[in-house]
Amino acid sequence: MARRVLLIEDEPNIIEAVSFILSRDGWTVHTHSDGLSAVERVRAHPPDLVILDAMLPGRSGFDILQELRGDPALRALPVMMLTARGQARDRDLAMRLGASHFMTKPFSNAEVLDRVRALAGG
Repeated sequence: MARRVLLIEDEPNIIEAVSFILSRDGWTVHTHSDGLSAVERVRAHPPDLVILDAMLPGRSGFDILQELRGDPALRALPVMMLTARGQARDRDLAMRLGASHFMTKPFSNAEVLDRVRALAGG
């Protein structure tokens, strides 16, 4: 059975690029673009990995990450923050809130694939 990743992102070109990279590697990619209902989506269909944008409509990725880490059932779920906001304070906040990895846009296809494989345990 294919491993599942949930990409929580609102930029169509990023959704298309990441979906293509991962699906070509055998991942089943689900997407979600609304920050307000993102945590409910994760709870309803827990993926093997979440890729989470920092800036989303309705609610920030940082708030979503904090809620995921506060839920005992989702605390260990790998979450990779993927954001255009590459400042050190954003990286520090993401890691303090429990991000498994922090990656900035633009990114290389190989970098995304390598990191997703590592976070999902191979």
